[in-house]
Amino acid sequence: MSRLTANSLLLIAAMVWGAAFVAQSTAMDSIGPLSFTGVRFLLAAISVAPFAYFEWRKSEKRIPLRGMLQSAFVGAIFFIAITLQQYGFFTTSVTNAGFLTALYVVFTPIMGIVILRTWPNAYIWPIVAIALIGAYLLAGRLESMAVGDLLNVLSGLFWALQIILIGRLVLQYGNPITIACLQFLTAGLLGMLFGLPIEGLALHNLTGAWFEIIYTGVFSGGLSFTLQAIGQRYTPPADAAILLSSESLFAAIFGALLLHERLTGSQVVGCAMIFSCILLVELLPLISRKLRRSGDKPQAKQPA
Repeated sequence: MSRLTANSLLLIAAMVWGAAFVAQSTAMDSIGPLSFTGVRFLLAAISVAPFAYFEWRKSEKRIPLRGMLQSAFVGAIFFIAITLQQYGFFTTSVTNAGFLTALYVVFTPIMGIVILRTWPNAYIWPIVAIALIGAYLLAGRLESMAVGDLLNVLSGLFWALQIILIGRLVLQYGNPITIACLQFLTAGLLGMLFGLPIEGLALHNLTGAWFEIIYTGVFSGGLSFTLQAIGQRYTPPADAAILLSSESLFAAIFGALLLHERLTGSQVVGCAMIFSCILLVELLPLISRKLRRSGDKPQAKQPA
C-alpha cells in the first residue's frame, strides 16, 4: 500500500470519529447514555469479531485466559471513559467535547508517571500548562464551566489510563484486534447491565436512535478501528499522529455544519492551543529521536 493511500485511510478514520461526536450527542434525544453505550459497543464487538477471528486463526501466540481477563479490565476503564463523555453531552457542545476529550493525548504522559513510573521529557510540562489554558478558554471561566465540560476533561483522564493499559497488553500479548473486540464486548455488557435497570430500554428508544447506534457501532467502532490498524502499518508515526489528531477538528466542523454550533473568538484560540499541544506531544519525541540518530552517525573524515 502506498503512503498516500495509508494516509487517506487514517484521515477517513479521523473524520468518522469526529462525526461520531455529533451522533453521540443527538442520540441522547431518544435513548439513555448507559443503554446507548451498551447497544453501541455490543454492535461494535460484533463488527470487529470477524477480523478478530481471522487474527486469532493467524496468530502464533494466542491470548491466554489471564490476558482475556486483563482485556476485560481495560474494557471496564474504557466503559467509564465513554460513559463520562456520554453524560457530558447533556450540558456541553460537540465542539467542546471533541477538544476537551482530546486532552487525553496530553494526560497520557502524566498517567505514565503514575502507572509506569516513567518520567516524560521536560517539555511536557509547558505543553500541559498551555493545554489547560486552552481548556479554560474553550469552556469559559471556571465558575461558568458546564458540568459536561468537566465530565469530558475527567473522561480524558480515563482515556489516558486506557491507552496506557491497552498499550501494555498489546506489547505483552499481541493480537490488537482481539483485545479491542474484548474491550468493546466488556463495555457493551456493562452498559446493558447498568442501563437496563436504571434507564430501561424500549423499542422506541432503539428506533429513535437507530442511525446513531449503527453509525457509532459499525462505522466509528468496527470500520474506523480497522482503517487505523491498516493505515498505521504503511505510514510513518508522524503522519499518523497528525492525521488521527484531526478528530477534534472534524468534531468542530461537523458540530458547526449539522448542529449549527458557533465559537467565540476566545474559544477558537482555546481550540487552537489544545490542538497545537496534541501535535507537539505526538511530534516532539519523533523529532527528538531523529535528531539523536543524526547526531550519532559517524562523521566523514576530512582529507588531510
